[in-house]
Amino acid sequence: MSASHAAHHDDHDGHAGHGAAHGPARYIKIWAVLCVLLVISVLGPELEIQVVTLLTAFGIAGVKAYLVMKEFMHLDVEKPIIWYILATGVVFIGMFFAAVSVDVMNHDGARWSNDAAKRAVVAGLAAGDPANHHGAAEHHEAEGAAEAAPAQH
Repeated sequence: MSASHAAHHDDHDGHAGHGAAHGPARYIKIWAVLCVLLVISVLGPELEIQVVTLLTAFGIAGVKAYLVMKEFMHLDVEKPIIWYILATGVVFIGMFFAAVSVDVMNHDGARWSNDAAKRAVVAGLAAGDPANHHGAAEHHEAEGAAEAAPAQH
């Protein structure tokens, strides 16, 4: 057996060790952890505590995304450029959220008004839907605007 052939076998044996570390039992264990985190993220909002809901929604989602990237996509063994590309994507998502959230979370802007959202708040409050309750001050503001605005179809 030549030296290069022996080196090839040594390399191959090294990969066998790597394969054993990522065997079916490991994947089943990670899957079970992901299932437990899913159950926690579904049950968290049932407590109706906003902080718990936010932590379970975003915190656990981040942990699950990390586990999937590390264990199933094997990004932990990729070249560093992959992490730079991933970080760039996350930064762009953050910039998009920051730019759009101002419009999504408000009913009035400098040159626009979301009359449909105002009417939905008024209708939700009238129906007693706590999911649409934004506070008494916004209710009165939305109610006045909804009465003043003509119905749009």
